[in-house]
Amino acid sequence: MTVLRVRISTLGLLAGLLAVARLATAQTQLPGRETSAESVASYALSQPMPFDPEALVGTLPNGLRYYVRANGKPVHRAELRLVVKAGSVLEDEDQRGLAHFVEHMEFEGTQHFPGQSIPDFLSSLGLSIGADANAATSYDDTQYTLRVPTRVPGVLDRALVILEDWAQGASFDQRGIDRERGVVLSEWRMNLGAGARTQEKIRRALLQGSRYADRAPIGDPAVIERAQREALVRFYHDWYRPDLMAVIVVGDIDRDAAVTMIREHFSSLSSPSPERPRPAFDVLDHAGTRYTFVTDKETTSTVVQLSDLRPARNQGSVGGYRDIIVDQLFAAMFGARLDELAQSANAPFLRAGADRGLFPTPRTKDEAVLQALVSNDGVTRGLEALVTELQRVMQFGFTASELARAKQAMMLGYERVVTESPDRESSSRADEYTRNFLQGEALPTIWQELAFHRRFLPQITLGEVNARTADWFPDRNRLIVVSAPETAGITLPTEAQLAAVVKTASAKRLQPYVDAAAGETLLPTPPSRGTITKTTVRADTGVTEWTLSNGATVVLKPTTFKEDQILFRATAPGGTSLASDDDFIPALVAGAVVPAGGAGAFSSVMLDKILSGKAVAVSPFINELDEGMAGGSTPQDLETMFQLLYLRFTQPRADSAAFAAMASQARALLANQMASPDVVFNQTIEAALSSNNPRRQAETPSMVDQWSLAKSMAFYKARFADASNFTFVFVGSFTLDAIKPLVETYLASLPATHAHEKWKDLGIIPPATVVEKTIEQGIAPKSEVAIVFSGSFDYDAAHRLALRTMTMLLQGRLFDTIRQELGGTYSIIATPDTTRFPRPEYTVRIEWTCDPARTEALVHRVFQEIEVVKATRFDASQMARVRETLLREFEANSQENRYVLEQISQAYADGSASDLAAVLNVPDQIQALTSDAIQQAAQTYLDTAKYVRVMLMPAGGSGARAALRRGGPTPD
Repeated sequence: MTVLRVRISTLGLLAGLLAVARLATAQTQLPGRETSAESVASYALSQPMPFDPEALVGTLPNGLRYYVRANGKPVHRAELRLVVKAGSVLEDEDQRGLAHFVEHMEFEGTQHFPGQSIPDFLSSLGLSIGADANAATSYDDTQYTLRVPTRVPGVLDRALVILEDWAQGASFDQRGIDRERGVVLSEWRMNLGAGARTQEKIRRALLQGSRYADRAPIGDPAVIERAQREALVRFYHDWYRPDLMAVIVVGDIDRDAAVTMIREHFSSLSSPSPERPRPAFDVLDHAGTRYTFVTDKETTSTVVQLSDLRPARNQGSVGGYRDIIVDQLFAAMFGARLDELAQSANAPFLRAGADRGLFPTPRTKDEAVLQALVSNDGVTRGLEALVTELQRVMQFGFTASELARAKQAMMLGYERVVTESPDRESSSRADEYTRNFLQGEALPTIWQELAFHRRFLPQITLGEVNARTADWFPDRNRLIVVSAPETAGITLPTEAQLAAVVKTASAKRLQPYVDAAAGETLLPTPPSRGTITKTTVRADTGVTEWTLSNGATVVLKPTTFKEDQILFRATAPGGTSLASDDDFIPALVAGAVVPAGGAGAFSSVMLDKILSGKAVAVSPFINELDEGMAGGSTPQDLETMFQLLYLRFTQPRADSAAFAAMASQARALLANQMASPDVVFNQTIEAALSSNNPRRQAETPSMVDQWSLAKSMAFYKARFADASNFTFVFVGSFTLDAIKPLVETYLASLPATHAHEKWKDLGIIPPATVVEKTIEQGIAPKSEVAIVFSGSFDYDAAHRLALRTMTMLLQGRLFDTIRQELGGTYSIIATPDTTRFPRPEYTVRIEWTCDPARTEALVHRVFQEIEVVKATRFDASQMARVRETLLREFEANSQENRYVLEQISQAYADGSASDLAAVLNVPDQIQALTSDAIQQAAQTYLDTAKYVRVMLMPAGGSGARAALRRGGPTPD
């Protein structure tokens, strides 16, 4: 269970509660769907939580556990999981990294799916490895996921055969082992950045003295390089056994039929004899506080963290569930105080947060965490502030108004989740069953969870929550970690100095926190209502278009995809392209620094308090060629969302303290960015693609000196001064009758100048020749490569689909060769993009990480495969498979409000609104797609006479220069 930061408007509160009440009344006859506190009043705190009666859960005679549930989201799909309580902590010394290696080998041939039969089976259904079939190894478990269509006869049964083979039918073919060894090492290499190194050192400090400290799932590359088949098979034989397994099937299925299939496929699984006992490991307790300092030459930020481990609560009991609620209230209130402090003038940290939950490794512990992102010289000040604020709660507690706000947010959040329950995705339910199997998390229905919240929240007192303060960070099992860049000019405090800070801050006599009243409404008096002057109904798309009295255009698409979601996007042409060179930097940051000041009469802190418990988001943006706002709400919160939208347009608020805090954050975050090879790599790509145009320059600390709140505010106001230039698109759960008065009140009343400004063409064009750059930076033994093709584009739906399809097929080809055949990388990605303005252009970006010694050969092979794709024509059966893949993708996307919003918004922004029906009719576009169109796209858009290639090599020099000389397209 997690804290739900959901916001419900005062204006819509009564309607929301009545809707939930009606829902509860209508469903009281169904087991587990009563939501009153009385329905769960009989449960003692010592009792286990109730179990969802709609889930079929059982255990086979061999010990295998299964979970089966029918769920209609997404339609015609099922999510399957094989969960094994075996991970890296169980590895013998000669197996370090082989739990993960075994996971990879499950896709390299099994009893019923030899060789590459699993990818072939998926491909026949329009599915792929990664998106539809994947796996992950952790310390204590390994999880396999398979997503399949259910309306194709026999597919669910066949998919269960794959799970059966994963359980005990892996082949461990020697050729597959040798091939996959390179892939596993590439995955290890891909994660060799500063972040991974820092987290590894922190993990070792947390797990000091435990077996977990020496059993990272990625393993030891030396062991992986020389691992023999016997060691892999030994791990698989010892630990892949039914008493350590669960099979999960959730989706658009017949529950009873699925259970029958599980019994047929998994009852014959057996455990080895003799059976190796499955040991349990823990983290040792320690007295007092330990300190750890973690520095890295490529780290870009400084963080101070307090962590405390204690025995985990019983997640399956009623009392444990109640304890979690109390801790979540504490975390929500304490986190809100830290948020407020971070936005103050001369704030002691840039950002901070608090949390408590089950420790992932091992799950025998809970962990409480306080963490602050600080400036390079702000470690002691940040730590002092964290301890001081904790001490403030210790001395005075929270206030009654803070607790009331946190309770309201939590309650309204669960009421919203009940409303959304019919729209819950199968993957979410499968995650829940996975947690039940691995960590004993309770499995009540969401209606029962709401009932328990209605029972417990009124009972939880301010004194009870305040009493948790001492339990969060006692002076035992406590670890204080400082992670920072390793560079000249940064001097970290010593352990003794940090201990002195903690001691001094803990002894302070403080003043109580004052919870300033925030008010109840954003707009006590609504603006004068405008009118709708024109209505256009596009019956073939279900879209209605209104023209307002101020000239604004409103586009509405009601849907039934989710009962509790309404999304919107408002855009107008212009953006930072209209800023002068002198004002460009303040214009660039205006979309961030102005909203940070709040809106109307309210600071950002006050807005957070007013909107607490409401599901409302309105986020302004100012891009290079356009500006606008985006966000959403629930139906109950719709008026609050419109009010905030109105205020963001008409009453932006200048807050010098918030501006200073944001500037301080920016300086600190930018100070060390050039130490990161990844940052330098991406900035080099962007500079090459823009021909080093100053409008695309990377942000630096010196640029923050050019910030100006006055200039940012002036530019922001100018960009949002003309409502007649905006198109507002709304998609989701609303009716035209319900939204009409809100549109008339809050949108038709927006001021309009009728200037109808347009963007300015800045003349930024991609290079028309080959540009090759090599960066030598970084200590990790890995290289990163990006090849970007770009140029002019025939911008219409047919060409966009051809480009996207060609890129999808290119990525599949590169996956088959660079990863599967050569074992050269863990992941290689090809991504297309198109833009309509200021001129129609496209990009195709290919990226991968690899062994520096193989960079030259892999670059050469990538260009060879590009030529193969350009020469390929697909026959009728191959085109049928391509179309099936595209149709399945569209079927899933078309049921999402966000996708529909993006398509409609893009059509209006591109000037294609008059042809909206054709734009939205993707199935017809797919059926019209031909092999010739795909081949033509490859030949046109993969032009090896003009591309940008950037390579990041480790610091050293010779290898990078040799690769640059010898890499590139295959000679004719």
